[in-house]
Amino acid sequence: MQPEKRDAGYLWDMLEAARNALEFTTGATYHQYLQDKKIRLAVERAVEIIGEAATKVSKKFRDAHPEIAWQMIINQRHVIVHEYGELEDELIWKVATVSAPELISKLEKLIPPLPPEIE
Repeated sequence: MQPEKRDAGYLWDMLEAARNALEFTTGATYHQYLQDKKIRLAVERAVEIIGEAATKVSKKFRDAHPEIAWQMIINQRHVIVHEYGELEDELIWKVATVSAPELISKLEKLIPPLPPEIE
């Protein structure tokens, strides 16, 4: 199922934020991540954006693509926004370094290419 225009925009947002999370952690160790507040906050924000965009993708599209862990992504966003005191640094690190590359790969297969005039 190809995404409708509205869904495609949110999928692009998810893809860009996942790429950002991965970029922010590339070349860093977990220890460096823990020591660098800017990286931690940037990654948390990227994960929040992924989750927020996921909530806006239509249920029809989400149901058609169970290969994406939609509910887990959305739940992580809720933890960041509403239960930020409960954030587990190790989990956010894993999201950025393990889950983000997997999500990027899956999203790239689902998103139509940008028209040449936009690239």
